[in-house]
Amino acid sequence: MKFVNRKDELEILSRLLGDDKFQFIPIYGRRRIGKTRLVQEFIKDKPAIYFLADSVAEQEQLKILGKEVGRFFHDTFLADRGFADWYQFFEYLQKNMKERIILVIDEFPYLVNANKAISSIFQKGIDQYLKDTKLFLILMGSSMGMMEREVLFYKAPLYGRRTGALELKEMDFNCMRNFFPKKGVDELISIFGITGTIPAYLEKLNPEKDIFQNIEDLILSRGTFLYSEVEYLLREELREPRNYFVILRSIAQGKRKLSEIINDTGFEKSLLSRYLEILRGLRLIEKEVPVTEKYPEKSKLGLYRIHDRFFEFWFQYVFPNRSRLEIGQSKEVLRAIKATFDRHLSFVFEDVCKHYCLELMKDGRIRFTSIGRWWQRNEEIDIIALDEENKEIYFGEAKWSKKPVGIDILDDLKRKTSLVEWNRGKRIEHFILFSRSGFTDAVRERGKKEDVLLISAKSDRLGPE
Repeated sequence: MKFVNRKDELEILSRLLGDDKFQFIPIYGRRRIGKTRLVQEFIKDKPAIYFLADSVAEQEQLKILGKEVGRFFHDTFLADRGFADWYQFFEYLQKNMKERIILVIDEFPYLVNANKAISSIFQKGIDQYLKDTKLFLILMGSSMGMMEREVLFYKAPLYGRRTGALELKEMDFNCMRNFFPKKGVDELISIFGITGTIPAYLEKLNPEKDIFQNIEDLILSRGTFLYSEVEYLLREELREPRNYFVILRSIAQGKRKLSEIINDTGFEKSLLSRYLEILRGLRLIEKEVPVTEKYPEKSKLGLYRIHDRFFEFWFQYVFPNRSRLEIGQSKEVLRAIKATFDRHLSFVFEDVCKHYCLELMKDGRIRFTSIGRWWQRNEEIDIIALDEENKEIYFGEAKWSKKPVGIDILDDLKRKTSLVEWNRGKRIEHFILFSRSGFTDAVRERGKKEDVLLISAKSDRLGPE
């Protein structure tokens, strides 16, 4: 699959490379997010050494590294023999580096597994041999927990040696068309609701098949890459994956308040809170609070949700049906998915609309400093965007329905705005309606009179109607 997006990340790395001083840049992010592909694109046509660590003994790692370094410097003796230890490696770089060189060490956590002192060794290597060179050092890792402990946490040996850091996050929805240029917006939202924008998952999809056939072939069938992907990722990252499975299943099934998760899982509050913080640290879940909350971390209105799209889909549909899938009943499970898939996509559509608001801001159509949902008791507004500086607020509803949005939706949205306390009486209010299937004539007429922005997914693209 072709390299897509990541322009901002490439610009950051290129800017840092332009400074001839020593640079140490950790690049981290969940597995399959595209870290290796990004770096390969970055080092293309540049003087670079790329070393992929593996789960082998340390001496074997040093031998393989010696081959890569020897090949770069045309040193056949080193390529055959390898390095005796890490300090020999650092000293060799110091003595032989005559120009700016990029050194990439991929899957650094494997080096940690082979030698628990490796972070301290690299710290000394930087201090004694590398800090005055022109080396551009990139350390990468997919184990978020280990990268934080060894490199990113403020007490980690390498924390004070880094000159920058780059967390690779998921691309936004707008990049989906680059992967599937012939798909309509409905299909793109369906794909996004299953895989998110994880490149390793998107490249598995067959664009010639519909979404449900892809689900059956790639996710519901035993032995496939995606069938066991979540289990593999959690076992790689966590010591007690069984407990996290229970928590993630509970959240995926709609238990979003802390009290609901406690009742559903049976975990004590203190233990559950620790598990939830670990999952948040891994970017697998997030704690959502009303966007108007002044102190989000202290809010008692927090709701948990699974942040990772594929994890959300897997725990909602695959995990509860593993027994049936293990005996080959994928078609029965697929029928259950089809029955509730539109409901699943209704929540996905809200996130897509938030992404679109960022595009509106880039185009100068709207302006805001924060965006999210709002709720109070039994009332909810899908999207609220706040411009703190100018005291402007944008109220939005997103409807994933096969019927055009009617005037009742606009009236109800305007009713709910009176419940939002943020800068009441001092604010400027704006309204946005998002619809899968367009709008009735009455809404379009009111929209013109009251300056309501109407965004529809009715055509091939999400855009103003």
